[in-house]
Amino acid sequence: MPITPVPATDERRERGRAARRESPRRAFADWEPAEGRDDPVAVLVAQNEIRDPELVPLRHGRMALSPWNFYRGAAAIMAMDLGALPHSGLDVQLCGDAHVLNFGLWATPERNLSFDLRDFDETLPGPFEWDVARLAASLVVLSRHNGLADSVGLEAVDRCLGAYVERMAGYASSGQMEVWYDLVDVDWLLAHFDDEWRTGIAAMIERKSAKRTSQGAFAKLTEVVDGAVRIAESPPKLHHFDTPDRLDIVEEVFERYAATLREDRRHCLRQFHFVDVARQVVGVGSVGMRVALLLLEDHTGEPLFLQVKQAGPSVYERYLPASTYANHGARVINGQRLLQSATDMFVGWTSLDDADYYVRQFRDMKIIPDSQQLAPVLADFASACGAVLAKGHARTGDPVAISSYLGKGRAFTEAMGAWAVRYADRTEADHAALVDAIRSGALPAEEG
Repeated sequence: MPITPVPATDERRERGRAARRESPRRAFADWEPAEGRDDPVAVLVAQNEIRDPELVPLRHGRMALSPWNFYRGAAAIMAMDLGALPHSGLDVQLCGDAHVLNFGLWATPERNLSFDLRDFDETLPGPFEWDVARLAASLVVLSRHNGLADSVGLEAVDRCLGAYVERMAGYASSGQMEVWYDLVDVDWLLAHFDDEWRTGIAAMIERKSAKRTSQGAFAKLTEVVDGAVRIAESPPKLHHFDTPDRLDIVEEVFERYAATLREDRRHCLRQFHFVDVARQVVGVGSVGMRVALLLLEDHTGEPLFLQVKQAGPSVYERYLPASTYANHGARVINGQRLLQSATDMFVGWTSLDDADYYVRQFRDMKIIPDSQQLAPVLADFASACGAVLAKGHARTGDPVAISSYLGKGRAFTEAMGAWAVRYADRTEADHAALVDAIRSGALPAEEG
């Protein structure tokens, strides 16, 4: 691979300042839906083409529960709105769905807890401010979901953007390897909370990290049937495929997946054997995408759960250059590896019946806060999220140019605060449109 000379620092700074002219920072503050904006319900329905039709009503039902649930599943709608805006041209590897609950803790291959981005289904190279906008708006939508005033959400936006700007400025003066090796651990996260909350949060993390492992999942999700261990039926969340050769199909796709792993990890994985596989329904926006939960065991009976999840095109590919990867599972996993400082050792990708999939460990000490847990400490948590997002963007973009674009004042932060409130209003209106479509009978929906 040829090494491309890095432009001089002054040239990079000037690129950031020039980007302000292409995409003024105040543009987000003045945002209004574009004239002729596509019907948001139609945008969601268009995504159902690659989904399991039996699960589409469940997706609609989950998104209709609240504006917050709607927001979580409506990355395609925000992509449409962001795509209608001028953008900075300062590209990074976008997470693509950087809302506040898509940050969390999980175990590194060394079994340390790391705090980082955690969802990469929509990852694609694109302008850094799109991730920031999705995170900022999520803070106001989530604060409203918990019955809090917009002032709470705006404080969280302010803290989030302050951390992002400050961290990016630090990366702008850091060496490349310093940026690349920057790992955010659990102690760093805990330092964001004051004494009143820190002890309780630390205890919660310790308790959950012990349970959210393959051993913990084994105790909760399996049963013995006719003397054999099986994944327990729990529809609609978990149920078995209606085919007796389901493990043969797993064997078929497993070799393609294993080929995407490093040799040492492939060797480790070959010490396990297949036990069972079941269909799984996960998330909100992901409902309808084909997901399988695979149970393996080693010679001692130690379990390992792998999750195999369908990957379609990123919602941003309508507005940005298409992915360069032939397999969308590869797009997801390589985006994850670029953005995260440490990644699950078993992530990889495969394909079956003209559909792409990525593979990851299930749970593996993953700790994700829920909206009620976050409400009292939203600003503190948002600050940590902003810093982590800056880390991912600095790893994959130009921190000097981005920091120059952001500047030393509050123009960008204030613009994102105004955007967050406007977009929360728009989310409520779009959610109402979905609810109306369901009530009228135009869309099928079911609870679950």
